[in-house]
Amino acid sequence: MNRTFTLRAIVSNDQWLSDVPRPALMHISFLVVIAFATFKYVQAKTSPLNALPTVGYSGILTSYITAYQYMSSGPAFLQEGYDKASFGGKPFKIATFARWLVVLSGRKYIQDLASASDEVISIAKPTIENNQADFTFGRELLEDPYHITTIRGPITRNLVTKFNDINDEVMHSFKEYLKGTDQDWITVTGYETLLHLMCRTSNRFFVGPELCRNPRYQDLSERMAHEIVTAASTIALFPRFLKPAASILLTRIKGMIDECREFLEPMIAERLQKYERNELNSAKDERVNDILSWFIETSSKEYHRTIQDLIRRVVMTNVASLHASTMVLAQGIYDLAVHPEYIKEMREEAERIINEHGWTKSALHKLRKIDSFLKESHRLNSVSHYLMVRETLQDFTLSDGTLLSRGTHVGIASGPINTSEEYFQDADTFKAFRFAEMREGDGEYDPIRYQLVSLNPDSVMFGHGKHACPGRFMAVTMIKLILTHILLEYDIQLENGSMERPPNICSGIMIIPNREAKLMFRRRACP
Repeated sequence: MNRTFTLRAIVSNDQWLSDVPRPALMHISFLVVIAFATFKYVQAKTSPLNALPTVGYSGILTSYITAYQYMSSGPAFLQEGYDKASFGGKPFKIATFARWLVVLSGRKYIQDLASASDEVISIAKPTIENNQADFTFGRELLEDPYHITTIRGPITRNLVTKFNDINDEVMHSFKEYLKGTDQDWITVTGYETLLHLMCRTSNRFFVGPELCRNPRYQDLSERMAHEIVTAASTIALFPRFLKPAASILLTRIKGMIDECREFLEPMIAERLQKYERNELNSAKDERVNDILSWFIETSSKEYHRTIQDLIRRVVMTNVASLHASTMVLAQGIYDLAVHPEYIKEMREEAERIINEHGWTKSALHKLRKIDSFLKESHRLNSVSHYLMVRETLQDFTLSDGTLLSRGTHVGIASGPINTSEEYFQDADTFKAFRFAEMREGDGEYDPIRYQLVSLNPDSVMFGHGKHACPGRFMAVTMIKLILTHILLEYDIQLENGSMERPPNICSGIMIIPNREAKLMFRRRACP
């Protein structure tokens, strides 16, 4: 009987292996390894990326030394490439374990990425890879990201409608997490406390007071934000065929999503029933004016309106907002503690505007000095030093003629740009009101372009172009609100009055605020 050795036959029937002599099998395996190594060698030697200068080692094997160092020193590699005079501001590359990263800097390159068609470069592919979405949220959520429409639409619009609820939760949370005898200092773990405040505030906006104050749901939300980031880093260490097993054995994501289901499923089922009866109208019914209804009302496909899809989108949105917002808030609070010289002016601004306009969204918009303080803190302590990451879907030529082959990951060296004298005078110095002063310039758009939420190719803190962070309006609203309440109601300092800023933690190109630092709060005598 003739045996056809097709790939399907090999996969479905391994009986043929027993017919192959062991020495022959070893030779076949050796030849396969040699063939694969040869293919990778030729691929590396013929890659258009060879034309780009390299930070670190560039050899096929020695590049893995750089990849290892990059895990703990990513910003240093980016800064080295940015500073090298021999590179002349041109694109360069850095090795990681997964691939080469192409790094760009300069306004023209930012515009190249911002204006490129989605058929040419993709934001979804590197996001899927970096978050290991196949084994965390699910790839389909990022390949069909209709939740972006929800964030840009009803989530952003309802920041005004539900502002009183948000403000109420900030005050309620303060009483719980910053409680103490009046006039006495209390000491808390800074990051943990700020995470509690942000979690309660964002979930009040998303799912209402009952669920946001449920201790189990709050704990689950906070743990999920940490678990997703940790799990993605862990799964990324494994080859593709081992990733499913690593996800099951080494992470708790599936179990945690099942826990979220326990809380969210009854609410989602009720909303879906209302939707089917044409009775769901979040704009007119405050009882259902939350993220569940917003997702359902902006959905465009039937599977969007399933319990499984909605739970995962709620979890993903919650994790994304909570993780980034808490880091920006923590960095701002640490800067507040070591720069008390700015507190008086910001308090005076806040007291004047709040007394005139009350606690409203429009009042927050008028707090220019507080906005500037936060933007300056974010400039020097951004969440990532490498932003606007894209994958080329086809060969892509930059405006300077540089060719990036299909499958290349490319992004902007945002960290070095934010600390460059080319963009900011005295760039390494913390100047709290730098952007407030810039908003008073003579340019027609100066009052707008230097706000924290504004997009500007000179400062890509939230990206640039059509794929800029859609949740920045919500994040900035809550961060400014919490900081303003702290300014008006509390004195603040680091433990024992230390003026040494807690050192950041570096993980790849991520900059994480110190999670062990202690903060001290004391209620003001005359808030």
